[in-house]
Amino acid sequence: MNKVLLIDDDAELTTLLQEYLVEEGYEVVTDTDGRAAIAAAAGNTVDIIVLDIMMPRMNGIEVLQRIRKLSQVPVLMLTARGDDVDRISGLNLGADDYVPKPCSPGELAARLRAILRRAGQPAAGTSTDTIRAGKLVIHPGSRIAEWRGETLELTGTEFSLLEVLARSAGQLVSKQDISKRAFGKPLTPFDRRIDVHISSVRQKLGLREDGQSWIQSVRGQGYQLLVD
Repeated sequence: MNKVLLIDDDAELTTLLQEYLVEEGYEVVTDTDGRAAIAAAAGNTVDIIVLDIMMPRMNGIEVLQRIRKLSQVPVLMLTARGDDVDRISGLNLGADDYVPKPCSPGELAARLRAILRRAGQPAAGTSTDTIRAGKLVIHPGSRIAEWRGETLELTGTEFSLLEVLARSAGQLVSKQDISKRAFGKPLTPFDRRIDVHISSVRQKLGLREDGQSWIQSVRGQGYQLLVD
């Protein structure tokens, strides 16, 4: 049973989400203070954290920043609808996904399942054979990526994106295909999460000898992982 920590000071929403997730088979712990999320990350006591951005004592962005210094536990952010600044900030700091409030319990449960699949066992039908793409080695079964012989520190979402590109190394992969294969859902208009996560992966890979990124983009179409 997956253990979820839900951090939100909206008592009515928290109760609604907790009851629904418990019926879905999750163990759910709730709190109104972001410091509980930091403690859980440090102690590795939960499988995933649902974190509201608008918190009274310490906002969700600051909490996420502290969590990522301690752990790569999956984090799903609850954001104000239409607040792109908070969403992008959260993704840049390592959030695995976000759901705008008010959200339906069903949507939240679906997002949790997708994140946990990416952070845990591969989805059914996914090969666990080692993938080699130039200096990159991907181990889907253990969800470990090696770059130039060193382990890459990736979030669950970053690993999934890099795995998709590695499986089609040297070929252009459309954003729609990336979204379906990495996130398990179609890309929606104005959704920038792929671009934000790719930017983070690019930084971790560094630059080629010619000063170019190892992950090339074709404007409005998709991304390509170079292998030489």
